[in-house]
Amino acid sequence: MARVLDQPRYKCALGAMNTVQSIEGTIPILHSGPGCAGKLSGFAGSSGKFSPNLFPCTSVSEKEIVFGGMDKLRNTIDNALKIVDASLYVVLTGCTSELIGDDVGEVVSEFSGVGKPVVYSSTPGFKGNNYEGHGWVLKAIFGQYLPEKSAAPKKQKGLINIFAGPPQTDPYWHGNLRELEKLVASLGLTPNTIFGYGRGLAALDRVPAAEFNLLISPWAGLDALRFLSDRYDTPLLHYPVLPVGAFESTTFLQAVGAFTGLSEEKVKAVTDEYEREYYYFIERYADMFLEMRIISKRFAVIGDAQYALAFTKFLVNDLGMFPTPAYITDRTPEEYQPLIREEFRKLNYGIEAEVEFITDGYEIHERVKKEDFGGFPLIIGGSWDKSLSSELHGNYVNLINPIIEKLIINSNVAGYSGGLKMLEEIYTAGLSRLIL
Repeated sequence: MARVLDQPRYKCALGAMNTVQSIEGTIPILHSGPGCAGKLSGFAGSSGKFSPNLFPCTSVSEKEIVFGGMDKLRNTIDNALKIVDASLYVVLTGCTSELIGDDVGEVVSEFSGVGKPVVYSSTPGFKGNNYEGHGWVLKAIFGQYLPEKSAAPKKQKGLINIFAGPPQTDPYWHGNLRELEKLVASLGLTPNTIFGYGRGLAALDRVPAAEFNLLISPWAGLDALRFLSDRYDTPLLHYPVLPVGAFESTTFLQAVGAFTGLSEEKVKAVTDEYEREYYYFIERYADMFLEMRIISKRFAVIGDAQYALAFTKFLVNDLGMFPTPAYITDRTPEEYQPLIREEFRKLNYGIEAEVEFITDGYEIHERVKKEDFGGFPLIIGGSWDKSLSSELHGNYVNLINPIIEKLIINSNVAGYSGGLKMLEEIYTAGLSRLIL
């Protein structure tokens, strides 16, 4: 039975156009209605070469719905190749083109000899959301752009492909990837990421040469990375927790070191140095953290699986706080939910967190209101949760999409430095009460 969904925290699968736009020099070509992209792009950025508002589109109308849209798609791709100087063109389908049954693969195959690569991915909204679409787009690029195993470049020792949450859907995607690169490089490995400044097709071309693949995500992109690993016989480390703060970052580096065959002594030397610096800053402000009474010891996190899990682990393991149920809003497929529930049981001090997979913002807010926080609650979520925090006289920290009232350019919340960033955000929210 149909029902109203209040404040959804995800877009339709065509929103994976943001994944394409985050690969420098790559551009999406949309086979969809004229209004889809405009509503999906929002305040999203791009890879830097093209405006985020540049996306050739077939603008499917009633005529195409009746007679088919393949001719219009063919003309749109042809014109995009002539006018837009991209390195890779990715055709994405919307609901209308999928419903009328256009054979997009056949049209795209006609451009195989034009000198520039054109690939396609099926991304209608009725099949899934932008988290799923992210994986579909990656799999399409891996399967259609990268060479067959027999033609792949020789494996490069120590080269490791790194993938994390969907870029731009994750507001801290760029800074997080750079921080993850830094952490992995400190172990003596060579990180390779395809998203963001200075990466693009040069990095994408190196993907088959990697000795290892690493996915840092609870579930988004997992099928695509499994496909990639099978295609080139590359071992895959699926690390489901975005590391935030000292405890999880050290655990992460230990896992990467063990997976890649590094000695425990080498890994320990690296993590010890990171921890010394991290706790230097913690000790400088220890009195504030211990004595500040305007933040409750209990917190609520409302967001996608990546951040609900990452922030819960940080707040419990590093700060000793106590979780209310975590509310996961990204419509996580049922097959991945047991793994995520298990991760919420792996907290320090014998603490376990309950998990609720709910996509309706109104229902989430009603449940949070019933919690006993024992003081001013800490609410970590998106812009739509600001009113909830105000009603509960809480400390509101906006770190998860949707983020409307603040600009994020290249900040990160991952790693040891990300833990310090979290502390700044949390205690800034608390200190702001003192001037009211």
